[in-house]
Amino acid sequence: MSDLLAAVYPWAKALHIMAVISWMAALFYLPRLLVHHTEQVGLQGPIHELFSMMEFKLATIIMRPAMIATWIFGLSLVFTPGVVDWTAWWPWTKGISVIAMTAFHEWLYARVKDFASGSNTVTGRQYRIMNEVPTVLMIVIVLSVVVKF
Repeated sequence: MSDLLAAVYPWAKALHIMAVISWMAALFYLPRLLVHHTEQVGLQGPIHELFSMMEFKLATIIMRPAMIATWIFGLSLVFTPGVVDWTAWWPWTKGISVIAMTAFHEWLYARVKDFASGSNTVTGRQYRIMNEVPTVLMIVIVLSVVVKF
């Protein structure tokens, strides 16, 4: 198995990077949609239905598959022999940050469901603040992998 992982390593790394880019794009955009939905649209009417559809499709067609692909290709990289030095701090900070990013993803998905059911209780300001979460986590992840502290 380790020979196979080593052989596909460049492909897994490339696919992991593409999946991360797609996932991050969705994680940055969805909270902005939710801000506008909260502040400009409300919880009923045709524009609400349009926003709910856009949010649902972003979350299910782009964001969730990108997250799954990120995890699959990322784990294949982790299990490739010689790639990760488990005595260093960086794999642990990256891993914790990726788990936190996944939790944020699930929180956003729950908010999409809230909007669809007409029960959103989060304010536009709160969505703006939460929009910074993926940025902070991305910084930790990139520094962990590139600097390898």
